[in-house]
Amino acid sequence: MKKTIVIVILNGIIFHAYLAYSQTNKDWKKYSAVIKKSIYKGYKGMYREEGGALKFPFLTPGSSQYADVLWDWDSWFSNIALRQILLESGTEEDRKAALKYEQGCVLNFLAFSGPDGWIPININRKSDKVKMKPEEIYAQNMHKPCLAQHAAFLVKQEGKAEWLRDKFYHLQTFVNNYTNHSRDRATGLYFWQKDGGIGVDNDPSTWDRPPRSSASILLNCFMYKELKAMVYLCNELNLNEIAPQYAKDAENLKKAIQEHCWDEKDGFFYSVDLNLLPRKNELGWTSHSGAPRDWDGLIQRIGIWSGFLGMWAEIATPEQAKRMVEENYKDTRTFNAPYGVRTLSKLEKMYNLKASGNPSSWLGPIWGISNYLTWKGLVKYGYNKEAKELATKTVILFGRDFERFGALHEYYQPENGEPILNRGFQNWNYLVLNMLAWLENRKLIAEF
Repeated sequence: MKKTIVIVILNGIIFHAYLAYSQTNKDWKKYSAVIKKSIYKGYKGMYREEGGALKFPFLTPGSSQYADVLWDWDSWFSNIALRQILLESGTEEDRKAALKYEQGCVLNFLAFSGPDGWIPININRKSDKVKMKPEEIYAQNMHKPCLAQHAAFLVKQEGKAEWLRDKFYHLQTFVNNYTNHSRDRATGLYFWQKDGGIGVDNDPSTWDRPPRSSASILLNCFMYKELKAMVYLCNELNLNEIAPQYAKDAENLKKAIQEHCWDEKDGFFYSVDLNLLPRKNELGWTSHSGAPRDWDGLIQRIGIWSGFLGMWAEIATPEQAKRMVEENYKDTRTFNAPYGVRTLSKLEKMYNLKASGNPSSWLGPIWGISNYLTWKGLVKYGYNKEAKELATKTVILFGRDFERFGALHEYYQPENGEPILNRGFQNWNYLVLNMLAWLENRKLIAEF
């Protein structure tokens, strides 16, 4: 395979731009047809009927390759991809038939909520609403803050919100649970209760760290979008007197992320360490009274892909986005790889590509969802050249996988795109269709 390597020096940093690699227009166009054919033929395998603890039809994230279980962010992202599939290959009858499964994802989760707002990460047909709830609900992670975004996505697509009205109270208690019990009052940032069930399993900013110590940038960007979704849903349901409260919470969180997570030194958003000793002890004495600290958290300069979510969530200023792209996205020593965005910078000591399933590895491998969300941030800020590069890499990665194995995998090696684990993983990988639509200048289905 012919390669041309160009070395660019920018502000003392060396960037290696791989030109004429495998990501040519000819290649991605070739794989466009392969991807569409493979995904179109089996999408209805996502559909599951109601039964047992699941009172509504729902979507599984991976067709026949996944168990009969409803998952939180998996169903959300799979639904966005499903809408792209239906737009491109479905009939009007197909779209109407899909709606009950789509709305059912949200309604099933809300049926497991109550006044305390706790909602599980996943539900199966044998789940017991009472027995599965932990004794200490505020010491365990729950459904990620993407449920309002999932609902808002469907409302925006359909132009109708009434299906949600009867359960909207439970959506409010869910969001309020996060706000009241997972928010650090000193910084205004949200934290994970513990290191399990965070989605990006072994993210070093959270994994194997003390409870309530990680103000994850992923969690905070998701929470900002969740609060914005609540504003939208309130207005759609004519609850316009409630909407400003969520709007204020969203604005306060955006300011907190800017203040505590943005690193001017590196031009990137990072998670924040909240594991600091209290300023006062039980008797009210000030710790280190001669010079007590005047900071509420310590930035974690660990190069994790989720820093790019500052662009996806539209928290970054244009100036910050420029630095993120120029100093981080383009740097092949850290994130930029031939097949996408490394989930952990290659310069980090924790960088490791060996396969693991529990936890799944986010220590450097290429994942479809990190490629997609980083790509979407690039699109939102007008970095179309870089967005095209990343979309093209993803199309070729998945096109080759379909061509060689007839299926996709969970994650991949960054340099040569070889699959590492879990043949048959579909899930958010189907979002490659949305990236293809953008590349081909066709209508794009986007998340809320």
